[in-house]
Amino acid sequence: QVQLVESGGGLVHPGASLTLSCATSGLTFYTHVVGWFRQAPEKERQFVAAMGPTDGDTFYGNALNGRATMSRDNIKNTAYLQMNNLQVEDTAVYYCAAGISEKWPLVDYGYWGQGTQVTVSS
Repeated sequence: QVQLVESGGGLVHPGASLTLSCATSGLTFYTHVVGWFRQAPEKERQFVAAMGPTDGDTFYGNALNGRATMSRDNIKNTAYLQMNNLQVEDTAVYYCAAGISEKWPLVDYGYWGQGTQVTVSS
């Protein structure tokens, strides 16, 4: 059974940094692209970032506007999303997903985590 479990969310003040983790099990991690998405209340899901299986190729969306850095550890089967200078508008549930890409950066995400809440408030 494939599982993706996000962690590292929480309540922070504007300007703070957070690093989210996505721990996976049950899939061949090093063959899958991992992506991060977010969804704020009453808004559509936004793409944040994705990283290829082994070459470190990373594609970022506009959601965090250059304030995100994605990484992965293929030994620990875990991906990370470091977010800096968080703002109130970054408040959302952050999800990780795993999938296969036949034409990068297009990815067919077949597996999703349950999400971790990030709340930015003064």
